[in-house]
Amino acid sequence: MTKMGNVVQFLKLEHARLTKQIDGISVALAAFGESYSNGRGARKAGPGRGIISAAGRARIAAAQRARWAKAKGETTNGSPVRKTRTMSAAGRKKIAAAQRARWAKVKAAAK
Repeated sequence: MTKMGNVVQFLKLEHARLTKQIDGISVALAAFGESYSNGRGARKAGPGRGIISAAGRARIAAAQRARWAKAKGETTNGSPVRKTRTMSAAGRKKIAAAQRARWAKVKAAAK
């Protein structure tokens, strides 16, 4: 029974030591927790940073979606943006003259 008594005594000493350590950690957490806590649990705002409202976040998200849509070439409702290209009158005249010349060549070959 002396071996069993020694084991029990050792376990009691170990329990006391661990209890003392846990109490010390609890005191340290309480001290640090008060100085670093902002009342929101684990989520902490840094210095000079506030918490944004849901409406503010929605505005930011909508603006970002609009920026992405613009970069992808879409409107905000999802339809594609028409990319208008304009041609000068001189360019149109050149293309029309070239086409008339091609058709004249085809008609001349058919005769």
